[in-house]
Amino acid sequence: MTNFIEDTIKVMLKGAAEHTDVSEIKAKLESVAKENRPLRVKLGLDPSAPDIHIGHAVVLRKIKQLQDLGHEAIIIIGDFTGMIGDPTGKSKTRKQLTPEQVKENAETYKAQIFKILDPKKTTVRFNSEWLGKMTFKDVIDLSAKTTVARILERDDFSKRYAAGQPISVHEFFYPLMQAYDSVAIKADLELGGTDQTFNILMGRNIQKDYGQEPQITLFMPILEGIDGVEKMSKSLGNYIGVNEPPYTMYEKVMKIPDNMIIKYYELATDLHPDAVNVIKQRLQAGENPRDIKMELAKEITTLYHGAEEAVKAEERFKIAYQQQRTPDDAQVIDFVEGDDAFFALVRAIYTSGKYKSNGEIRRLMLQGAVKVNGVKTITQEDVKEIKDGDIVQVGKGQFFRIAKKKLPEVPNTIGPMVRAMGITK
Repeated sequence: MTNFIEDTIKVMLKGAAEHTDVSEIKAKLESVAKENRPLRVKLGLDPSAPDIHIGHAVVLRKIKQLQDLGHEAIIIIGDFTGMIGDPTGKSKTRKQLTPEQVKENAETYKAQIFKILDPKKTTVRFNSEWLGKMTFKDVIDLSAKTTVARILERDDFSKRYAAGQPISVHEFFYPLMQAYDSVAIKADLELGGTDQTFNILMGRNIQKDYGQEPQITLFMPILEGIDGVEKMSKSLGNYIGVNEPPYTMYEKVMKIPDNMIIKYYELATDLHPDAVNVIKQRLQAGENPRDIKMELAKEITTLYHGAEEAVKAEERFKIAYQQQRTPDDAQVIDFVEGDDAFFALVRAIYTSGKYKSNGEIRRLMLQGAVKVNGVKTITQEDVKEIKDGDIVQVGKGQFFRIAKKKLPEVPNTIGPMVRAMGITK
C-alpha cells in the first residue's frame, strides 16, 4: 500500500505548478484507503467556452491519470454559476449567460470530455442541483463564511476596486458558490489551472466551516501553444484542438520548440513520470530532439485518435517533410481561372483554411516558401500557367493538389432589362 500511495503522489505531482503540502496529500490518500474508497476528484467547468484544445485538456489528462489508478472524477458543470460568469481575470462585469446558452454549452462539453476521461469512473453533476435549491437564509449563512477584505484579496477584484471600476455584488458570490460545490459533493481533491487558485483555496476554507475535512489541491500550469511563447489559444492560432484530424495534430506537435518537449510530455501525455525522466536523460545525452519530438507527436495523436491513425499520420509526415514527396492524400484546392494566375494561386492557397490571410501567403511567397511543381513562385512573372493536378508546396511539408475551375459565367441581364423598359434605338 505504501508503494501504491507513493506512486500515486508521483503521478499526481507530475507537471504540477502548485499543490497542497505532500504530507497532507499522503494523509488524505491513507485516509481514503482505510475507508476502502477512491478519491473524489473534483473539477468545475465554466460552460461559457466549450471548445477544448490540449491546453484546456491538461487538467483532464491529470484526472484521467488518477482514474487509471482507481480514483473517481466528479465533473461539475457550472450551469448555475455560469449564469453569473467567472470574473477571474476580467476587468469588468461579465455578461450573464442565459439558461439555454448554458445548457447548449454544457452538452458540448460533455461530448468532448469523454474523449479523455473514463466514463465509467466519471460522474457529471450540474451545480444547479444544490445551488438552485438554497434559500435566502442559506445564502446569508454562506456569505457569512468570509469577509469583503478576503474577497478583495483576489487580484482582479483588487485592481478593479483600486481603479474605481464597478464590481457587482453578485460577482463576490462566484468564488463562494464554487467553494460550496466542494461541500455539496464532499470533494477530496480539487484540480484547476493556476488562474483558479483563489477559488479552489476558498473551497478548502468553506469545507472546514461546514465541518468537512478540507480538500487537497492541485494546480496545473498554463500550457504554451506551438509557438512556445503565448498561452495556447484559438484566437492566436497556436493551438492543437482535440478534434483536429490526426495528421494536423501530429504536424502541429512537430512545430513546438525543442525547449517545450518535456513540458508537453508532462502536461499533454499520460506517460509515467519515470518514463518522462528517461526522455530528459536522452535529451541531455545529446539525442536528436527531432526524433524525440516525433515520439511525442505520435503519443499525443494516439491519445485522441488511436494507434493506427497515429502511425498513418507519422508516415504522412515522413513523406511530406523528410522525403519531400507529395502525400497521396494531399488536400485539393480549387484554382479559379481569372485575369491574373498569380493572384488566383494566392486565393486558391487561402481556401485551404491553413492561413490567416492572402497577405500571409504573399509574405510566404516573397520568402521563397511557395513552390509549384518544385519551382519557387515569388513574383507574378513566376506564374505562367497553372494546370489541373499541379502540386503546390508551402514550406517544408504542406502540399496541395490543384483542381482547376473556370469562373462562372455571369448572365447578361442588361439586354432583357432594356427591352423590359421599352427602350429602343
